[in-house]
Amino acid sequence: MLNALFGRKPAMPSRDDALPGRTEPIPTAEDHFIFHRPLKSPVPEGMEEAMFGMGCFWGVERKFWQLEGVWLTMVGYSAGITPNPTYKETCTGLTGHNEVVRVIYDPSVISYDDLLKVFWEGHDPTQGDRQGNDVGTQYRSGIYTYSEAQAEAAEVSRKVYAERLKGAGYGPVTTEIKPATEFYYAEDYHQQYLAKNPSGYCGIGGTGVTCPIGLKA
Repeated sequence: MLNALFGRKPAMPSRDDALPGRTEPIPTAEDHFIFHRPLKSPVPEGMEEAMFGMGCFWGVERKFWQLEGVWLTMVGYSAGITPNPTYKETCTGLTGHNEVVRVIYDPSVISYDDLLKVFWEGHDPTQGDRQGNDVGTQYRSGIYTYSEAQAEAAEVSRKVYAERLKGAGYGPVTTEIKPATEFYYAEDYHQQYLAKNPSGYCGIGGTGVTCPIGLKA
């Protein structure tokens, strides 16, 4: 929000300008508040992982933990520079990180295309470095892929949805699609925030434009 208040366009820091961070991970929750599984569980055999940035991660995480076939969700920071950043550091814009949600899911129950549908319809991917009233590079739209198959599916979905949005009068899609880099867990109180605080703030909202990819009839 500071960039908006002072009239400056958010910008990604260079590696030289980024905050130094730390060598050790910051503390986070031990268990998932809803699923009661260790938050740092390895990906079980037969399951897959996905990662998305689509605005404030409080509301984003709730969209994914509600889906049948999702085994675990967690919020954190990724796609930036600073190792083991804190929330306050990420909010300065000087870590380069995005607020992201990492999802572990069972592909025999819910497909990656299904997750992409929730991603596209759950926010406005034309807003650049913001989502609603939340302004900054940490709120940018991003898909961070764990395989070539995910990258291909993400690219196809972006092209298809961009055409839908254009037809509805929206501007160009600004979503970045990149290979997933290290995921840094956010602090304890951010994990499953809206389950712990049901009336808490949620700044994300979709465009109302349906994505033709994903959920099966």
